[in-house]
Amino acid sequence: MQVRRLAAWAALPLAVTLGLSACGKSGGSDSGGANPNGVVSIGIAEPKHLIPSNTSETSGSQVLAALFAPLVDFDEANKPYEVAAQEISTTDNKTWTIKLKDGWTFHNGEPVTADSYINAWNYAAYGPNAQDNNYFFDKVEGYKDLNPADAKATPTATTLSGLKKVDDKTFTVTLSAPFSEFKSQLGYTAYYPLPNSAFESATASPLVIAKAYEDAPVGNGPFKIKGTWQHDAQVEVEKYDGFAGTKPSIGGALFKIYQNSDAEYADLQANNLDVVKQIPTAALSTAQGDLGERYQTSPASTLQVLAFPTFDKRFAKAEVRKAISMAIDREEIANKVFQGSQKAAYSFVSPVVAGYRDKTCGAACEFNATEAKKLYDANDGPKSINITYNADGGHQEWVDATCNQLKANLGVECVGTPEAKFADLLTKAKAKKEIGMFRMGWVMDYPSMENYLGPLYSTGGSSNYYGYSNPTFDNLLKEGSAAPTQEEAIKKYQQAEDILAQEMPVLPLRFGQNVFGSSTKVKDVHIDLFNRVDLNKIQIVS
Repeated sequence: MQVRRLAAWAALPLAVTLGLSACGKSGGSDSGGANPNGVVSIGIAEPKHLIPSNTSETSGSQVLAALFAPLVDFDEANKPYEVAAQEISTTDNKTWTIKLKDGWTFHNGEPVTADSYINAWNYAAYGPNAQDNNYFFDKVEGYKDLNPADAKATPTATTLSGLKKVDDKTFTVTLSAPFSEFKSQLGYTAYYPLPNSAFESATASPLVIAKAYEDAPVGNGPFKIKGTWQHDAQVEVEKYDGFAGTKPSIGGALFKIYQNSDAEYADLQANNLDVVKQIPTAALSTAQGDLGERYQTSPASTLQVLAFPTFDKRFAKAEVRKAISMAIDREEIANKVFQGSQKAAYSFVSPVVAGYRDKTCGAACEFNATEAKKLYDANDGPKSINITYNADGGHQEWVDATCNQLKANLGVECVGTPEAKFADLLTKAKAKKEIGMFRMGWVMDYPSMENYLGPLYSTGGSSNYYGYSNPTFDNLLKEGSAAPTQEEAIKKYQQAEDILAQEMPVLPLRFGQNVFGSSTKVKDVHIDLFNRVDLNKIQIVS
């Protein structure tokens, strides 16, 4: 969720698929000029991490998007364009040359060099460092040497053989196989650079992150951290005057951390918070009346799912998982709980990416209570189910509604189990603790079918928190990644998606859009496909 972006909040569906307008008014008052020194306050959940290679959810990536500048970003057609990079070129989709722009520095004055990227990427890819975004480097030559199949074995190398420095502003990346979408992938959080000061020693091998770095990350972006990360309270950033890219129109941003989305929304209504990135479900019916022109929608890339811990014997059978899926009336929940602002999902990838097909999970996602009960009983489905969700994301209403449907349609006991923070839910899932079914939300890292499939379902994928593994699926992904054209790649990715429809490691539930609100103090509020407030566009009303 920038971008491997596991989403903490309840997300809302694509405006383009609902026939809604793409966005509302700019928010705030248009009277008066902008205040270039003001500070914008934005609500987030507690980040799991604030190190680029270990940040894979939307709250952390929102903060890092202020502190760091990517090699590439995306235009309105989802095509990558250079930001920190001067040029990214290849002749064969396997060896890529990255030339950096001159004059860029980190917030501590260190120049941004080829080593800044090479060191950061080597740290991320080194298996024992256990970085959540480690998976993003598996296409680079030498990755397997840093990540032996036996997790207990010592890697035979500490650096990626595919990374080579040409000069201070140029380096090459050689992949183990051609990947035509590598330039787009470089827009993701994991590929940010790190300064020498981030490491205990920048010449050590393997590299070790300095203990104090995560609480006060030093980046290359338009804002620098002010003070330190105040856990469960806030992260504040201020404009970095030495930034060589596009200058923001504000003096800083205060990311206020909330454990409860209703409290966050109440602060917005009281003008004590400037941006709520996702209106809580309980407020959807009144939000437009509450906020007027300050209520907005914009397209998003979000997919909400219910995940099965496939390592849990209760859910080991695909037939049990399919029966639970068939017992859920997605349309009813989208219309009644979300007031029609979400679109029921019957596929594993978002409509915003090329290759999307509607209803790819077929009968397993169609509501059929009678057949669901027969299938469930025939395969000895568990008598009781719990659905774990993060309480800091506004999910209780739809989880309760889902449980009520499962009780009625399968004759089981079902309860929602709140976990205080999304970060805690992910930690428990990764540790394979007994959490039952659990909710997950995904915001794309870069615009490709592969990004909805690889991280979430490949064996050892960085966001595969449910332990799913299928060698045929893995091979199809590899074949798609190595395909010379997007069209050929999509055919392989679609075949891989068909396997998910057969095995149902997760249940697609809803496609989302950004439904957000702003205070009277700001204008030009925009939230992108990755669920980030655009800090280059937002302004404070003077």
